[in-house]
Amino acid sequence: MTNPELPMPPSANVSDGFRPIPSVFAILGDAAAERSAQEAVTLAGARIVASVGFGEARDRLEMQAALDVILIDAIGAHADDVDAALGVVLDTARETGARIVAIFEEEQLDAIAAPLLGEDVQLLCAPSLAERASALALAGRSGRAVFHDSGRENEATRLRRLNEQVAEIAQALAKLTQEDDSYGRQPLRDRQSDYAPPPIAEAERSNAVPTDVSAAEVRDVIRLRRLRARFFDAGLFADPAWDMLLDLFAARLERARVSVSSLCIAAEVPPTTALRWISTMTEAELFEREADPHDRRRAYIVLSERAADGMSRYFASAKQAQLALA
Repeated sequence: MTNPELPMPPSANVSDGFRPIPSVFAILGDAAAERSAQEAVTLAGARIVASVGFGEARDRLEMQAALDVILIDAIGAHADDVDAALGVVLDTARETGARIVAIFEEEQLDAIAAPLLGEDVQLLCAPSLAERASALALAGRSGRAVFHDSGRENEATRLRRLNEQVAEIAQALAKLTQEDDSYGRQPLRDRQSDYAPPPIAEAERSNAVPTDVSAAEVRDVIRLRRLRARFFDAGLFADPAWDMLLDLFAARLERARVSVSSLCIAAEVPPTTALRWISTMTEAELFEREADPHDRRRAYIVLSERAADGMSRYFASAKQAQLALA
């Protein structure tokens, strides 16, 4: 039943022809998740076609012929139940083309990320309602959306209607985020500048292969970056991609392994943001995922050979140019 306090999905306002209404299969950890799921799905302009617990997920998913989105809310669910359901969720998503949106608590991060990271999945750690709705809207619009074409509309008209519906969703989410304290601050933007650092000589760029860079030196760079938080708001300097590169490079030199949760901590940003960056860096072939041979609920992240070579040359070039590392 649609909550009367929430706006109707944009698709509900379309009375003819073109009606993209993404279908959501919800797997929920407890009864408290039902309210959040319904609110988020409604705001995203989608509809829930089934809502089940983790114990029922396997049997019910096998009955579903087609899906756009599989929503997993593991908060409050038993670890064994979640683990048993994730395999069939992945199989169903691959067979149907459905997108996955997974919601979980920080303590569940490694267990959820181990099987799902790197797949076509949005991972949300303790998200707000706005984050849930945004993820579902994105998943629904990029997945196997259901289109009912009456044949009376041409392609231009259908695209115009789709743009209007996406705009309505964006407006609803914008209104919601304005009321959410976690989205209260406007993002800071750098001023435009024409300054560029002097180029590193080509010989330095190609031959800079350090033989003496140590893990301690890399850790010193990380500590220097963290020192800024003692004097300024740490959020002003958020640079998760670089922070994770530094942490993984230090770990490589130490011959240590870094779990997904540990890397999220190193990123110095909220876990959901860190997970997005891990996925981005993996797609860019800078990070690689390695399964834990002793615990399938844990995965490790390492630098690719290309990324490791780039970090080595960066440190070598900085040393040769006698530049401060940061």
